[in-house]
Amino acid sequence: MAFDLPPLPYDLNALEPHISANTLSFHYGKHHQAYVTNLNGLIEGTDLANKSLEDIIRITAGDKDKVGVFNNAAQVWNHTFYWHSMAPQGGGKPKGALAEKINQDFGSYEEFTKLFKQAGVTQFGSGWAWLVLNKDGKLEIMKTANADLPMVHGKKALLTYDVWEHAYYLDYQNRRPDYVDTFLSHLINWDFAEKNFEG
Repeated sequence: MAFDLPPLPYDLNALEPHISANTLSFHYGKHHQAYVTNLNGLIEGTDLANKSLEDIIRITAGDKDKVGVFNNAAQVWNHTFYWHSMAPQGGGKPKGALAEKINQDFGSYEEFTKLFKQAGVTQFGSGWAWLVLNKDGKLEIMKTANADLPMVHGKKALLTYDVWEHAYYLDYQNRRPDYVDTFLSHLINWDFAEKNFEG
């Protein structure tokens, strides 16, 4: 069962002027597609070929002989999750139970945004910043390098943003903090995070 490139939840130009259609066409159409293509080639004819994406990630995590499979499978998952973590009319503040939980666990929304931005800006090299829910019911901000992701650490992802350079370089060059500010102010999809939190 080969994997397909999942459709974007909006048009390529829907995030402009914050993320250009040019960036999305490369990031989604080239990078995300390459992870899908590579994964299909790596699992074809193996016992992983009929597994779900999540199962492949969990089975191959930490297996030094299957690093390539893990990296490509995790990046397919991470990118799909990232597209949904943004919305054309995004930004603003969370509502309801998630807003209350953020205030409870971080002290305030402002403290949350400070820590969430810090995670992405200080991630050395390529990686991701995440808002996650721990098994003990507490929210946490974490950053992961390269393809690493919360599910292999027993955490549930609620939101993410991508700090690999290809996510922002065409629009922001080396100004990663500006890209992160824009994500928080104009793109973050709180409806998606709330569904993940409640689901």
